[in-house]
Amino acid sequence: MRARRGKRHYGEVKMVDGNPTRYFKAIREMLVNKTYRNSPYEVMIKTDGPKAREIWKLPYYPDRIIHHSIVNVLEPIWMRGFIRDTYAALPGRGVHDGVKRIRKALEDVDGTRYCLKLDVRKFYQSIDHECLKRIIRRKIKDPDLLQLLDLIIESAPGVPIGNYTSQYFGNVYLSDFDHWCKEVLQAKHYFRYCDDLVFLSHSKEQLRDWYVRISDYLSRLQLTIKSNWQIFPVDVRGIDFLGYRHFHRYTLVRKSIVKNFRRKVRSKSQEAMAAYNGWFKWADTYNLRKKYGWIQ
Repeated sequence: MRARRGKRHYGEVKMVDGNPTRYFKAIREMLVNKTYRNSPYEVMIKTDGPKAREIWKLPYYPDRIIHHSIVNVLEPIWMRGFIRDTYAALPGRGVHDGVKRIRKALEDVDGTRYCLKLDVRKFYQSIDHECLKRIIRRKIKDPDLLQLLDLIIESAPGVPIGNYTSQYFGNVYLSDFDHWCKEVLQAKHYFRYCDDLVFLSHSKEQLRDWYVRISDYLSRLQLTIKSNWQIFPVDVRGIDFLGYRHFHRYTLVRKSIVKNFRRKVRSKSQEAMAAYNGWFKWADTYNLRKKYGWIQ
């Protein structure tokens, strides 16, 4: 079961594993009798470099079990509607799948000379509940399931980072926008990871026009673009996306990851070094690894 993957040592997971029939029967009764209510969230602050994010955490029982069960049912339905080049939290479409896809796109050198890169400001917190519900109802018609989804959606402002369902709500919320980019803008080389968007084109002028139209579309979803959006030549700056900087002829690892790598080299943590090898094999890092005496 996905909800307990990597968490079997947790006390509440051990509790359910000790008598699964009892707890799963209780969950079934909650859902059938419509007595389930979202448990109170535990809100934590997670710092990642200069960024601080609020993480909203629910108990494993019954909430995370229920959220995972919902996604198990809806994932195949929603997956059929997503464009190929969206990657966040989707099976078989992780970071390195995106890296392969963007590398393939960069083989079209003339069509990818310039990049428009932008982020949505406070994406998850800005998701409008009523708009999200309308989008969900285009595909999902079961009233009991919709009632359960509404309950989860209304349990916090926006959709909280930390809920398993939030990752899918975010992708569903932007799915129509993704199709609009591909089919109306006819953006051949468009990539999205959560709220991080990359558009490639032969022309700066085309990207400027797209930016205006994209900004207008997102405003209708109650979303705004961060002020640090950029249009630039790919081979001057590189596309900072999915943990790498992508150029036409080569790929580098993002500077923050290299900085952490240097720290791990000094600590001589073999487990951490093995994890970095997984990152480095997707980029041109021979000289970096040689410099630190670590070539595999």
